[in-house]
Amino acid sequence: MKAALVIMAAGLGSRYGGNKQVDGVGPNGEILMEYSIHDAVRAGFTKVVFVIKPDMLQLMENLCGHYLKQKTTRDGTPLEVCYAFQDFSGVPDFYTVPAGRTKPFGTVHAVLSARDYISEPFCVINADDYYGVDAYRTIYEELCRLPESGRATMVGYQLKNTVSPSGTVSRGICQVDNGCLSGVKEALKIQLFPDGSIADVADGGHREMHPDTVVSMNFWGFAPAIFSEYEAYFHRFLREEAGDNIKAECMLPNLIGELIGNGRLQVSVLHSADRWFGMTYQEDREKVAEELKRLHEIGVYPASLRAE
Repeated sequence: MKAALVIMAAGLGSRYGGNKQVDGVGPNGEILMEYSIHDAVRAGFTKVVFVIKPDMLQLMENLCGHYLKQKTTRDGTPLEVCYAFQDFSGVPDFYTVPAGRTKPFGTVHAVLSARDYISEPFCVINADDYYGVDAYRTIYEELCRLPESGRATMVGYQLKNTVSPSGTVSRGICQVDNGCLSGVKEALKIQLFPDGSIADVADGGHREMHPDTVVSMNFWGFAPAIFSEYEAYFHRFLREEAGDNIKAECMLPNLIGELIGNGRLQVSVLHSADRWFGMTYQEDREKVAEELKRLHEIGVYPASLRAE
């Protein structure tokens, strides 16, 4: 079955101190998203859609786009590689982008930017996260079972495995009942403390969080019919929330939570045997590089991802 991998790579990486999405952190200079693509293709995915800023196109092609077009999928067909631009060109005419705004409108806007390239089931990932080999196998199998509408899926991770000792992180906090997502809410400032405790410290508070809390790392799976819901939600966000706020963001977990709450979407929660890791801050880079080197050494990955 055909399936697409949508990689959200347009973020500015402000906390990391640069474009972390294109940082060659692997032992041969591989960027982190190359591992996601490698794992997705061997799981059965047939298309990759990069969601990027327009000025990143040449850089992305040179980093991995050109060589990816030489790869074949599991069924022997060429891997399809597409580039979608997350900019203001797709913003509806009724909304005027406020002066001074340079950043796009968040993860709902990112996925909606890929709409013209998607006609098959697809999953959405962050460019700067490592999700694991097993996670792609698991979500691909679930995508094969999704009906055309009303159902979606996600891979959940434990909060304790997704925090950074270098600073706060944002996560989609999930409520799970009988294997399905019953609610999800974005927590924007989660901090790991020296004693191992974890708390949401937004707005000066200190709300303790259980380490085993299931969180979303933006690893979602959908049927293409979901785009009508994306568009309606994004337009309402622009009309009712964005206004002149140059930092307002339309977040994917909030959209999913609303659709679940009004009964328009059921989301199965999958679990992976692999461990997530990622780069939120520069200080995370060394740890990620060491872990990738180890995965190459034990044979999870070949000596070079580009040699295959």
